[in-house]
Amino acid sequence: MPTSSELAVVATNLGKRYRLGESIRHDVARDWLADSAAQLLRRRRTASTRSAPSELWALRGVEFEIVRGDVVGVIGRNGAGKSTLLKILTRVTRPTIGSLRGWGRVGSLLELGTGFHPELTGRENVFLSGAVLGMRRAEIVRKFDRIVEFSGIEHMLDTPVKRYSSGMYVRLGFSVAAHLEPDILVLDEVLAVGDAPFQARCLELVRRLSHEGTTVLLVSHNLNTVTSFCRSGLLLEQGRVTAQGAVSEVARTYTRSLEAAAGQTLDERRDRAGEGRVRVLSAEARGAGGPGSALETGEPAGFGFEVSSSLPGLQCSFTVYDIAGTAVTYFDSAETSPQDVPFDTEIGSSPGSVSCELDELLLLPGRYRLNVALYLDGQLQDHVEAAAFFSVARGTIRGRQVHSGQARGGLQIPHLWRFEHETARHGSAGVR
Repeated sequence: MPTSSELAVVATNLGKRYRLGESIRHDVARDWLADSAAQLLRRRRTASTRSAPSELWALRGVEFEIVRGDVVGVIGRNGAGKSTLLKILTRVTRPTIGSLRGWGRVGSLLELGTGFHPELTGRENVFLSGAVLGMRRAEIVRKFDRIVEFSGIEHMLDTPVKRYSSGMYVRLGFSVAAHLEPDILVLDEVLAVGDAPFQARCLELVRRLSHEGTTVLLVSHNLNTVTSFCRSGLLLEQGRVTAQGAVSEVARTYTRSLEAAAGQTLDERRDRAGEGRVRVLSAEARGAGGPGSALETGEPAGFGFEVSSSLPGLQCSFTVYDIAGTAVTYFDSAETSPQDVPFDTEIGSSPGSVSCELDELLLLPGRYRLNVALYLDGQLQDHVEAAAFFSVARGTIRGRQVHSGQARGGLQIPHLWRFEHETARHGSAGVR
């Protein structure tokens, strides 16, 4: 057992309860403003539409210890309580019961660009955001050149950030927050921002901080990132800790829980996000033989989704992940083709189905899962993680045998090898 001096974070009987439909005490002004607006809208409703407040425990009975310098991956499905846990640790909100103690300076990258003002330049926002995050002016001055160099936006430094691209915005936000040099660093999906080279630099910076003794808590849905970057894992399910220990074992437990959830009908799933005007009722991957048939590399395949409403303008997207949690490929109906068949505008809101057909399945043999999302007018209506699992059997692509194995990646691209003699390419020397 670690001694108290070796501990960085300790949770003791931690619980967070939200009272739905009732005013609550707010810990930050932003929440107070949001709830004040909601109360104003509620007053306009008739008495018959009011319902008694209900309780939602985002966290309950949570207990764990994290030693100094550890790198911990916090994983779990949507609604498991991950973000609530981080908000309590960073003092954005307070626990209802129990305690969550962290020793030392806590730096959080929960919302990139905290404190940014669109009318101010990048230079001015470095000082403003740094101050909001708890850095003194002398510290910002000392680190300013490193912050700017890391962000890679020197040429835009004296331009108002309202003219920045979204990528430039998050690069500068990450750079400011990452140079806090805290004792405890909390990251919530922020390593997914920016392009691949910038993500690699972010990971390298966080690794350096961890080697220097910073305790890191990372929330990510990418299991490959978690298992390669973290040493320990913490699994949350329905607001409770169900596994803690070596990250590889915790990741396996999480994958098994996802498969168990996929055995439920989607109507029973509550770990979903979106406004809910349209919901996914079922999801499946099917082989060349139709519904229920096995999938085989190189053969035709399809992905089908039953939806609660066939509203015109419905957009469907889904991502295929391998068993390690790495995204392999992505499909989006918004990326249209002349051959696509949209819903008839006269059908209305009756239930319907959406399918995506493939002439040739290029996935390597292995086990995969689907995350699916529905949108209307650009607004997320439903998102279900691990909506379905499926296996791909070994086959051939254009007559070429394919092999499985994580080291080989997830796709086989059709290709052709060509070997030629030099004389065959250029003709025999000296011949006229």
